[in-house]
Amino acid sequence: MATKINPGFSKELKKYGAVNMNACYNCGTCTAVCSLSTTDDSFPREMVRYSALGLEEDIKSSLKPWECYYCGECTANCPQTANPGELMMSLRRWLTAQYDWTGLSGLLYRSLSSTIAALLLVLAGVLLFANSVDFNAERMLHIGHYFEMTAIGAVLLVIFLPNLLRMWYFTIVKPKVKAPFKNYVTALSDLLVHMFTQKRYKECDGDVHFRWLEHFVLVIAYLSLLFTTVFLNWFGSQSIFVIVLGYVESFLIFVVTIDFVGSRIKKNKSLNQFSQPSDWLFVIWLLLMGVTAFLVRLFIDLGLIETQQWMYIIHLTVLAQWALIIVPFGKWTHFLYRSFAMYFLKIKSMQ
Repeated sequence: MATKINPGFSKELKKYGAVNMNACYNCGTCTAVCSLSTTDDSFPREMVRYSALGLEEDIKSSLKPWECYYCGECTANCPQTANPGELMMSLRRWLTAQYDWTGLSGLLYRSLSSTIAALLLVLAGVLLFANSVDFNAERMLHIGHYFEMTAIGAVLLVIFLPNLLRMWYFTIVKPKVKAPFKNYVTALSDLLVHMFTQKRYKECDGDVHFRWLEHFVLVIAYLSLLFTTVFLNWFGSQSIFVIVLGYVESFLIFVVTIDFVGSRIKKNKSLNQFSQPSDWLFVIWLLLMGVTAFLVRLFIDLGLIETQQWMYIIHLTVLAQWALIIVPFGKWTHFLYRSFAMYFLKIKSMQ
């Protein structure tokens, strides 16, 4: 079967954030400096060539873009300033759009105006909901709690499950990787380890250990706050342990995301040189999630929430935008797809 080439692929990738990729003259420096590249499994050079040639199907079937943790070494050492690290990031965005059966990920990645319109639409929905319950804080808190549970289930079943099946089809089924069922079971431990620790990131060269620690703390704090808010009903709980736990989790999210936002503003690292709207949305909304959740609980404890309902309306808006836009169609998905990429790689390596 002949390989299909898309001559306009490089132009398409620019819409996903690729910068100066055509400057590459295939010297191989990026692969030479990448600590995760081996003689048997080299990148990012391979992905750079596939992108330049427009080999979409080869890229779609590859897991290599997800193996890159964007330490920035390849970009910093590129003699042509072709920004291979940013290309790998743009490929992850493009792949996210390919996995997404709704097509919304690609639309939101390519169009800032569409993203803003979606955020405003959610804001309008929250205001209509608040008005429908006469801005009653107790009712908003009660219904908001059920919204969180419903949104998690709906996004998982309607968006993520079909998208992960598409990822599996593109990377395992279509390339005809024959893996027995026992491989899927045996490799599950790798899925969980990478999902919660991203341990492969620690293998990168350079000053990455502190950033790995920040990512680890953020993942644990975020997932813990999600559990505390949804399943332990943080806003409605009277348990001192649950209340304090929620405060600590939201504070940790605030501290880590403040550092992430500061790094993107300073642009003091290669990976922060070309931040896209999706990058900003991810860190800013995560920061807002931690801050507004902290303040809502504080207002509850101070007995102010009944008269200062605006605080919960702000939090619910941030939460709804996060749950309905950023989590299913934005950069948050990289957390999920990277974890499953490591899982699929393990399955393939067991052949």
